[in-house]
Amino acid sequence: MLTRRDLLRSSLVAGMAAAVPTLATAATREWRLGINTYCLRFWRWNDRQLFDYCQKEKLDAMFLQDSLDPGVMKPEHWAEVRAWTKDAGMHIETGGPSLLYKTPDGFAKSVATLRQHINRAKAMGSPIVRALLAGDRYQMPDLPVEQSVEMGLKILREVRSQVIDAGIKVGIENHKDIQAWRTRQLIDAAGTDFVGSYLDTGNPVFVAEHPLTTVDELGPVAVSFHLRDSVVYEQAGGIAVQWVPLGEGTVDFKAVVARAAELIPAGVHIYCKPITARPPVVLPVYGEEFWTKWFPGGRTKDFVRFEAMAKRGQPWNKPHLMADLNDVRDKYMDALKIQQMEHMTQSLAYCRKELGLGIKWRG
Repeated sequence: MLTRRDLLRSSLVAGMAAAVPTLATAATREWRLGINTYCLRFWRWNDRQLFDYCQKEKLDAMFLQDSLDPGVMKPEHWAEVRAWTKDAGMHIETGGPSLLYKTPDGFAKSVATLRQHINRAKAMGSPIVRALLAGDRYQMPDLPVEQSVEMGLKILREVRSQVIDAGIKVGIENHKDIQAWRTRQLIDAAGTDFVGSYLDTGNPVFVAEHPLTTVDELGPVAVSFHLRDSVVYEQAGGIAVQWVPLGEGTVDFKAVVARAAELIPAGVHIYCKPITARPPVVLPVYGEEFWTKWFPGGRTKDFVRFEAMAKRGQPWNKPHLMADLNDVRDKYMDALKIQQMEHMTQSLAYCRKELGLGIKWRG
């Protein structure tokens, strides 16, 4: 567990830490590129419209997340989506919500929901079903972190035979709840024969973790790989983090993708996943409660790496709308839609031109 002494020591070490070197480019590996459809949620498109967008952009894959389609849980619609993607030669992945619950009847409901999404994923032709423990640390049950992880493990074990029979895997997304080393422990304890990592590079900064640390921990068990950029910088009270379009942030994505190419199994698809319009969040990383309550067992070497990134970072000062909040979102929806599409277009261009990702767009 990190202590105040560790935190003070980490500041000295971080000051001497060299910048993470850029590894060899990803050109040695052919990455098939898709988008995560959650990033176009303001458009409120149905699944066919999302598919058509992916076709227009000459993408290799589509991760259908948090679908708003009227037929989202109808088997006949699942068959339609499978036919669209099969005819287009497009890879598809999908999945469901978080696993953890806070009420006594929550276990049965969580298992039933996950079972539904296993059936949906199989019917659509997705090789994985996405899941996560909790949306963020505040949505975790009021229990020690270890017990929350054990709850997730119990749910996963309950559906093991169904997942294996379906010939797919559960992809646990590293979210804003626990650090990657704990996620890896959960995956290993459940069994990598049916559970892997939905590896997201945007969420790590919210748990005071460098995305390269996340790749190091979860890359070998990854079943899906999602790119989201962040600015990370020092701020009064801690370290501030904010999601930005790909290529605009503090993260060295050439290093991240190159490292991923070394660790992630062949055949895993990579997804462009910019989420913007949200304000910066300050992590109180120099207070003991941040570690003792939320991240007990946090490793000093991981924090040093994160802090060194923050010392190189700065705020994102480009003009942008920050209104992705329930109480104001609808008032600015027209502007948010335009900004969201611009950020997706910009991020896809970065993935292609700077990172060399994708196959179909090359013609």
